[in-house]
Formats: sequence, C-alpha cells, structure tokens
Amino acid sequence: MATVETHLPHVHREPTRNSDEAYPDEKANISSDGEEVGSKEEDNYGDHDVTRPFPIMPDEMIETHQLTFRAVFVGCALGAVVGASNIYLGLKTGFTFGPQLFGAIFGFAILKPLAKALPESGLLGRFLGGPFGPKENCTVQSAATASGGLGIIFVSAIPAMYRLNLLSKFPDADFGKLIALTTCAGFFGVFFVIPLRKYYIVHQKLTFPTPAATAYTIRSLHSGKTGAIAARKKSLALLYSFCITFVYKVMTGYAPGVIYDWHIGWTLYRLGFTSIISLENYGWFIEFTPAFFGAGMLSGLNASWSFFAGSILAWGIISPALVKNGLAFGVQTSEEYPLWSYQALSFSDPEKYVTTPSPRYWLLWPGVLIMLLYSFADVMISMGAILYTMKGSINYNPISWFKARTEIDPEDEDQTPLEDRIPTSWWTTGLFLSTVTCCAILATQFHMNVGEAILSLLLGFIFSFIGVQSSGHTDVNPVSTVAKASQLIFGGIGKGTGMAQDPARMFNLSAGVIAAGSAAQASDMTGDLKTGYLLRAKPRNQFIAQLCGSVVAVFLTSGLFILFTKASPCILYPPESGECTYGAPSVSAWAAVAVAVASPSLPIPPSSGYTAIALGIVSVISLLIKHIWIPKKYWKFVPNWNAVGLAFVVPQVYYSIAMAVGSTFNYFWLMRNPAGYDMYMFAISAGLLAGEGLGGVFQALLAVIGVDGGKFGTAIGCPGIEFCG
Repeated sequence: MATVETHLPHVHREPTRNSDEAYPDEKANISSDGEEVGSKEEDNYGDHDVTRPFPIMPDEMIETHQLTFRAVFVGCALGAVVGASNIYLGLKTGFTFGPQLFGAIFGFAILKPLAKALPESGLLGRFLGGPFGPKENCTVQSAATASGGLGIIFVSAIPAMYRLNLLSKFPDADFGKLIALTTCAGFFGVFFVIPLRKYYIVHQKLTFPTPAATAYTIRSLHSGKTGAIAARKKSLALLYSFCITFVYKVMTGYAPGVIYDWHIGWTLYRLGFTSIISLENYGWFIEFTPAFFGAGMLSGLNASWSFFAGSILAWGIISPALVKNGLAFGVQTSEEYPLWSYQALSFSDPEKYVTTPSPRYWLLWPGVLIMLLYSFADVMISMGAILYTMKGSINYNPISWFKARTEIDPEDEDQTPLEDRIPTSWWTTGLFLSTVTCCAILATQFHMNVGEAILSLLLGFIFSFIGVQSSGHTDVNPVSTVAKASQLIFGGIGKGTGMAQDPARMFNLSAGVIAAGSAAQASDMTGDLKTGYLLRAKPRNQFIAQLCGSVVAVFLTSGLFILFTKASPCILYPPESGECTYGAPSVSAWAAVAVAVASPSLPIPPSSGYTAIALGIVSVISLLIKHIWIPKKYWKFVPNWNAVGLAFVVPQVYYSIAMAVGSTFNYFWLMRNPAGYDMYMFAISAGLLAGEGLGGVFQALLAVIGVDGGKFGTAIGCPGIEFCG
C-alpha cells in the first residue's frame, strides 16, 4: 500500500526465486535445491521458480480454445463487479484492489460446472460448453483485470475538476468528455504494455507477487481431483463472504449508528462524560467495515500498523495540538451540542487556506510530501539493481522486434511460440492510433497542443516503468503518488506560458489523468501478462481479452461515477464542514496540488510546509537506514512511511483501525492454522472487499430512487441530529 488510490498489496508466502537459473525445458523443472519437481503433485508447486513458466505436467489437458466468448464475457462481468467496488472504496478512502484473484476463483466457479453441464454441439454449446482449462481461466482473469481497471482516475483527478468548477455542474452533462478522457488513458496504457512484458517479465524476471499467486491459484484449481475439492472450498468461501458482506452493507444504510458506526465519544458524552466529546470531534470512532478488515488481511502487519500509527500521529497528536495552539481551526456543526468538524477542505475564501486552515488541510501537505519523497527515494535506491539488470539487456536489438521470424532464436529467453505472441504490428499500430486519438481529444476538448499532449503520454510511459518495477518486486504500486510529479511539471509549464488560474488548473489535471491513468493501466496489464507467462497462456489471447475488458471499463467507470455523484453530490461539492458520506481523500489531494501549482504563491501554511519538509526528510532517512544498515529479515519492523503519509491524507481513522485488526487476525490465523489460511485467506478477503464495494453501489442506487436509509432508516446512535453512515 503505497499511496492514495493504490492497489492493496497482497501478503502470501512467496515462491522460491532464482533469476540466474537457465530456462527449463518443456517437461521438467529444477527447484532451488536441485530436485526435479516436474512430476510432483500440485501441492508442491510452491517450490517452482516463479521467474519461469510452470512445467508441463504429464496429465495436463491440451486446450485448443483458450480465447472464448464465455471467458471474455464472464471475465468482463466479474471485472465490472470489482470495478464498481473500487469506485465505492476509492471515493470512500482512495483505496482500490485488484480483480485478479476474484476473477480467477469466481470465473472457475461459474464456468467449470457450466462447461460440464452443456454439450459441445449446438449454438449454446459452442459459446458456453466444452472443456474449461487453466489457460482459458487465465483469459477470464485477464478480461476481469482490464474491465475492473481505470477507476483510479474517477476517484482522483476527474472529481477534482468538478470541485474546482472546471467542468459542467454535474457529470452527466460531460458524459462524452469523460468517455473520451478515459479512452485516452486506458487504451494507450494497454498498447505500450507489450514491450514491457518482454523486458520486465522475460529479461528482468520480476516476481509480481499477486499475479504469481493468481497463477498458482488457477493451477491448483485445475489440478485433478484434489484441485476440484480445493476449488469448491475456495469458491464457496468467496461466495459466502461476498453475499453475507453485501447484505450486511445494504442493511447498514438503515441503522448505521447501531450496526455499523459506534460513536463511543458521543455515547459517553450523552452519559455524562462531557470531556470525551473530543474523541468524536477528531473522528475516533469504530466502524465495522468488512472491506478494510479484508484489506488489512491482504496488506499485512507492517503496512496496516504503519497506517494506524500514522493515524495516531496525525489525528491523535498533531491535530489536537494544532487546534490548541491556534494553528488550525474547526467548524462547529451543532448549536445544541459541542460538536465540531476538523475535516473541512473547501473554503469560499482562498485566503482561509493559509490564515485559518482546517487540521485536514494542514495535514494534507505533510502527507503528500512524505509519500512523494518516500516513493521517489525507494525507486532511486532500486535503480542500482535495475541498471545492473539492464546491463544484460543492453545487447538486445530493438529493431529485432519489428522483424518477422519463422522460428524462435535459441538465445531468446522468451520461448513462447511465435504464433502465440502478440504481433508487433498489432501493438505498434494501436499505439500510433491511440496517440493520435489522444492528441486530438486533448486538443479539441481540453485545449492542450500536440506537444503538451505527447508530453503527458510520455510521462505516463515513464511512470509505468516505476509502477511496474515497484509492483514487480514488492506488489506495491506507487503510480498515483509518483504521477503527481506530472502536476508539478505541467504547473511549471502553465506558469511559464502565463495561463490564467482556471485554464492552468484544467491543463494540470487533464495531463495528470493521462499520465496516472495510462501508467496504472500499463502496470496492471503487465502483472496480468505475468500470470499468463507462468501458465503458458497465449499472450495474443490475453491481449485481445485486455482490449475487450478495457472497452467495458471505459463505459462502466464513467457510468458508475455519474451514479455515485447523483446519489451523493457532496463528493464533488463538499460542504465547508467537510461532512460527507464519501471522504474522497485522493480527490482532495489532487485538487489541492492543482490549486497550489497554479497559484501565484503557494497556499500552504508555513508551519505545515516546514513540517512537511521535516517529515519528508525523516522518511527518506528511515528508508536509507533500512536498506543500508538493517538486515532484511528485520525490515518488517521498520515503519512504512507511505502508509504513514496516507494516514495524514485520509481523515477517517476507523479505516486504519479496521486494517490493523484485520492484519492482526490474519497473523494469528496463519500461526494457528496454516492449512486453513492457505486455503481460504485470499477467497475470504476478496469476498469482503467486493461485497462491501458492491453493497455500496446498491446503496447508491437506492439513494437515487429515494428509498435509502436517509429516508427510511434510524439515526439512533448517530451524533447530534444528523443521519450518519
């Protein structure tokens, strides 16, 4: 977990990795201790070197149809579920999660019995019947990964445009613009990912923990009788956790103060402990959120407890100190009770950002700078290893990519059959057309010239290298935080050309959408191709599935964004008190940076700026100490400063509480019952995340039609007379 609007990292026991070993032959594989494992049972696949494709098993089925209508359709549908969940979770807190495991497990649960039940002949049988194997299962998760993506731009830069009054009053009036902008980011990222596959997966041999775990999951699901039993257990665990969480989330809308949010400070205040009301005012209450309990399960102890420690520092120590010393100010939300909000982030008078900032605005700048410096420092420290690895690739002739070959070069590490690879003409033509389209859209709709549009695409390409390198090693994708550098670059261009403030802000955010969106899409697709590489799936089939999924993502994410903003207009236009069902911290961060870089002088309180610099330096020093002096086995005890910075930006401390509890539960589960952990952990956590996310989507639908908890629920347990939720 590296930043706001990032994919949640997964925790698992990583397979053995040895990038110096020779490429295996088709029949056998040698583990790190020299033992042949090609004929072992499926429960020993963990010994496999994750940098190379799985060995072909003697009883492995031959799949003649890996790219099918049923695989793409089901994958897109499952990705849509995750995409909807991610819009909800992203607008709540800026978090998103990858759909790989969800698509792999649910795809198997849907298509395996369907394939057995239907005959191969006939119209229905040709579309839905016939054998279902691991490579077709990989196509399902490829389509799911693509169709579940692109939500990042709708929980960050695009809502920020509306907050700054740069587009129409409501998003439904800008549906065409939203589709155009999403198309630019999505398809450019898909096309330039192809050369990244060859470099990062084949040459650098990066691990990609979650995509590798997805490949292992698919492999085990299709491994004979044992695999079928495991598949049934995992599928049922995912289904039960998803359904129970979905129903629970919908119910919380009608009695939030009873079954969802426990406002301890408010309750104790009503019982006579009047001074404890500060607990409520600074946001310290408990929320029973299954999604972030599951997020903690996936993120692990270090990231989750670093996030919680950051919440204590930001909202338990610094924020009260700021208010006490007159450096930050709150807004009283009730005349009857001493209820104050310290989460305001929008003022009618710009001078207030400096003279009377809220604690949330004051904390925003230290949080953003910590994440920026920590991410860049982490990447720079890794550059030594990257350059060392690149030495071996320097002799590769890029021109050879464009040459037609009829047989595999014996020195080529990628032993994928030539007919299964993605033709160079496909991705180069697509890259050219998407570049031209993007330049045209940005010029006509967002007033950017060709040079500026190409620069935003080039930055997306550069940021994708950082995202892929980081996620390939650690499963942490810092693209969105790093992509904020595009705001600084285009802010400088805007000032240099003398742009007025509103055009400069629009220019800044439009470029940020392209850079961040395309880089995030490319990072996700590279991980997806890693799954296919391990399973020996055809890359060209995955590429087609990714394109189909991206088409779904473009329309799905735009429509969901309109739905949520109709149900909760405060996402785009938050009241001065900052009270809104959706905190949208990433939106606030992008809008604040856009305002800052476009202003004649930075609207940052001096005390906030100095603190940001100091904590940013501390985070970098901490990282250097970790890498230089601390043995790797003790790294888990060093705070993750990205998570600490995230807590400064996310004012909802109950999310960090839930994640800390979830990671602790996971730790003891693994210690007490490793077999149960391995069998059910990923399935249950994915069900919790997707269940609450889709439950939130359903709540938004209920709000649009006027039958939500705001009209028919109870406010018992909520502070003051307001309805909480």
